[in-house]
Amino acid sequence: MTDTATAPRIDASHDPRLRSWVASANGPGCDFPIQNLPFGRFRAADGAPRIGVAIGDQILDLRAAGLVDTDDMNALMAAPPAQRQALRARLSAGLAEGSAQQPAWQAALVPQAGTAMLVPCRIGDYTDFYTSVHHATNVGRQFRPDQPLLPNYQWVPIGYHGRASSIGVSGQAVRRPRGQLKAPDAATPVLAPSRRLDYELELGWFIGAGNAQGEPIAIAQAEQHLFGVALFNDWSARDIQGWEYQPLGPFLSKNFASTLSPWIVTLEALAPFRAPFTRPGGDPQPLPYLDSAGNRAHGAFAITLEVLLQSARMRAEGLAPLRLSRTDSARAAYWTPAQLVAHHTVNGCNLQSGDLLGSGTLSGPEEGEAGSLLELAVAGQRPVALPTGEQRSFLEDGDTLTLRGWCEREGAVRIGLGEVSGTVAGATGA
Repeated sequence: MTDTATAPRIDASHDPRLRSWVASANGPGCDFPIQNLPFGRFRAADGAPRIGVAIGDQILDLRAAGLVDTDDMNALMAAPPAQRQALRARLSAGLAEGSAQQPAWQAALVPQAGTAMLVPCRIGDYTDFYTSVHHATNVGRQFRPDQPLLPNYQWVPIGYHGRASSIGVSGQAVRRPRGQLKAPDAATPVLAPSRRLDYELELGWFIGAGNAQGEPIAIAQAEQHLFGVALFNDWSARDIQGWEYQPLGPFLSKNFASTLSPWIVTLEALAPFRAPFTRPGGDPQPLPYLDSAGNRAHGAFAITLEVLLQSARMRAEGLAPLRLSRTDSARAAYWTPAQLVAHHTVNGCNLQSGDLLGSGTLSGPEEGEAGSLLELAVAGQRPVALPTGEQRSFLEDGDTLTLRGWCEREGAVRIGLGEVSGTVAGATGA
């Protein structure tokens, strides 16, 4: 079986000399230059959901520009890779400086500012993985000091099925969940609002074309079934989680809210930012169904990720958000997206267009690379100091949590994933 799926395709759309007639796309540090062209959904002036592509600080309405005849993002995502690449080439050529499409497409631009963004696609199913060995070790050490990493971790991409209906888009208010809590010295649990609300720094990988039930996807073809990636915050109630998760795993501690960034950066846009997949010396190599030459050569993605927190008091005093951590996804992830797809389907499970695969919390090896407060504050033992003198072991009402991501390397134009933010609101009612 030919292993071509992970060969990064570099073409004219990645040319660092390329500039757009949309002036804001050419500015330094812009997340959405012409080399990016991520897809998302927005609400048009008539109230209808539309498919758009981010370019600078604008959105190109694809239907208004005559580029698609559907407002169904899932149908676009399910198209064969060659068809998606052809659309990217048309977009790149039409948005480039000097393009004859400028007069017609100018009228199809919508300012991003003030536009209501939607969840990027229809998410039928959502699986959350546990791909960061550093996160797994940090958390495991808090509960199992003598054996922080369970024996199966280095062999199996661990995951659980989450709740798709409660996934929202950046900017949402996240209500503090209620659930059963049990203190270690208490005889019985109580129903109360979570006191240990946390965030999780994740990437969300979207399925493009699915597979038939009973037909596994080989790792050599796995990336043919991936459409792209967005930032993902899987909010977590650690105290609810600690009481409920054994023996079947997370439930109410996770399903109350998750938040996505509005733009899906395609695999095609990420081509210049691929990285080798390697295991630390002494670790076992993956089983054959999770291994391929292409995956070893460039199965990882070098995406810089950071977390920022701004309390209500910081906003009131005009203080900028505090950066809590920064890491690189290629350093943080023990499993690649292709391995997640191959493992998810090896038993015959059928993935569908728009399905979301969460990476799990992405924590790097250093102290400043932790992807959750559970790790940063060491389960409350070392609270994080804010510029106002406040401290955080876990999130408080009024806190705004923001994740950002971008890719950059010498010889390529920097592209961004944008950001995903959410603000903690008071607890849910009885």
